Amino acid sequence: MGSTSLRDTEMRAWQALLHAHHSVIQVLDRELREDHGLTLAEYDALLRLARSPDRALRMTDLAERVMISPSGLTRMVDRLVTRGLVQRRSNTSDARIALACLTDDGLRHLKIAARTHLRGIREHFTGRLSETQLRNVASALETISGPHVPH
Repeated sequence: MGSTSLRDTEMRAWQALLHAHHSVIQVLDRELREDHGLTLAEYDALLRLARSPDRALRMTDLAERVMISPSGLTRMVDRLVTRGLVQRRSNTSDARIALACLTDDGLRHLKIAARTHLRGIREHFTGRLSETQLRNVASALETISGPHVPH
């Protein structure tokens, strides 16, 4: 069994990860809300749909990819449907399966919001690090989670 406390370097790394993640996500979410009326989670959902075949995903798959509970996703998709950015439809091969589909308006809205989001990532995260620091951060975090595989 390990020690009951973290070494100073362990605590420093852990706290830095938590605080950096929190502060960057908070500001990216605020910018998307203010400029485009989207939460970061809604933006993520629209992006996942845009990258999917036929711009559609099963609701369960979308919930897993956005890392949100099925009930939370249902409420979020309801808001996006109301705004005309997403529509629901049944799977043609199995009517019991609900699909979320990105509309043309949703794709247009996503493309505009992407400029804000990418600028924010550079301004609040990647632009604050040197190329060497970026490689080191990516390498260190990939040691824990594995290389990013788009889905």
